[in-house]
This record gives sequence, structure tokens and C-alpha cells, in this order.
Amino acid sequence: MTRSRVLLLLWLAAALLGAGAMALLTPGDPGEAPPPARLGDAPGQPLEALLAGADPAAGARLFGRCAACHTIGAGGADLNGPNLHGVMGAPVAGNRPRYGYTQALRQVGGVWTPARMDAWLRDPQGFAPGNRMVFPGLKDARERADLIAYLGGR
Repeated sequence: MTRSRVLLLLWLAAALLGAGAMALLTPGDPGEAPPPARLGDAPGQPLEALLAGADPAAGARLFGRCAACHTIGAGGADLNGPNLHGVMGAPVAGNRPRYGYTQALRQVGGVWTPARMDAWLRDPQGFAPGNRMVFPGLKDARERADLIAYLGGR
């Protein structure tokens, strides 16, 4: 390949990359409204506000991640994790008496409130160090609120 062809190909590649970058950096149609902000996108948004706008259907979709270890239907089996039917308002480590909860989780005590479930879903090991939950947690506050809304309706 001649030097002039190589330079031409490099110039074309640079032009295409530049055009692509401009397309990414250029805002959309000036008359186009920006997408609505989600409550979960605001740092420090209170849990109560997130729950007020929570979407249980989105929580149901998120529960798909949990379904590898948990069931949620009434009378459902315990898998690697306990069945979660009726978990909200139930005693922590107590909604499934025959499930083998860890001592770490049993020591937490109390009942599953939205605030406790939020802390658990955000960081299970931080909530009860030494528990068997392998899930690292949901960092998005909106997703946690959606999942809590779903769990609360089951």
C-alpha cells in the first residue's frame, strides 16, 4: 500500500471518529424535552420519597436476579435463600422457621421494615457481617425502592 493511500485511510478514519464524537456530544433536537429525572438519581433522596414513587412492576423484574436463590410465592420452597413471601413486617431471620438462617442474621433481631430492607439490599454483608448472602447488593436507591415495593405487596 502506498504512503498516500495510508494517509488517506488515516484521514478518513479520523474524520469518521470526529463525526461520531460530535454526534455523541451534540445535544438532541432543541425542541426535544429532556427525559424526566428519576427520584433515585438525586443523591441523598429520602427513602420515604423513593418509596412513594416506587414501581412494584420494576421491582418484580429486578426480583429475577433474586430468583436464583429465592422464591416468593405463598408456600414456595426455600432454595439457597429463604422463600420471601410476606417478608416485609416479618421478623428478621424468622419468616421461614425451618430455614437455616446464619447466627449473623439472627443476631440482628427486629422486623423487616422498609429502612432495614433498604440497608440489607444496599449491602448485605455490611448489614449483617458473616451472613451467607452472596449477592453484593443494589447500589441504585431507586432499584432498591422498587424491589421493596414489590416485596411489600407479596
